[in-house]
Amino acid sequence: MRKFLFLMIPLWLATTFFAIWPIHADWAYNFVVNDGKSYIISDNRVEKEQIGSIIGKVTSFSDKEGTYSGNFSNHYPKGTEYYNIKDVDKNEAIAIKINDGSFIKANYEGEYAGSTFDWGKALWYTAGLFLLVLVIVIVKNNRK
Repeated sequence: MRKFLFLMIPLWLATTFFAIWPIHADWAYNFVVNDGKSYIISDNRVEKEQIGSIIGKVTSFSDKEGTYSGNFSNHYPKGTEYYNIKDVDKNEAIAIKINDGSFIKANYEGEYAGSTFDWGKALWYTAGLFLLVLVIVIVKNNRK
């Protein structure tokens, strides 16, 4: 039995390590996320005269598959700016400023799944649960 455990523990640790190792994935398409909305990058350029005000910028970049929060992109680096396109609703398309100073159109795809989980709320719920358990333990100990 002891030999079995000596073999199983390293095997378990190795499989756990590889299970949490970041996976590099080929995304189905290049996209940006702005205010919880996902936009697919197109090949269409937007003329400078059509550019409105700045509405955000990439705050997080990753080429690893997963869900992320903030204004995220799997293609553009942190700091890349997003702009309104004049006479175009943000729920239709936005413009992305690219390296050479020109703009490319990104078409609205829908709500980004990574934006749905609120870590702030989870932290508050966890803290509340901890306090509730603490109060129950204190009350039980004082009754004895």
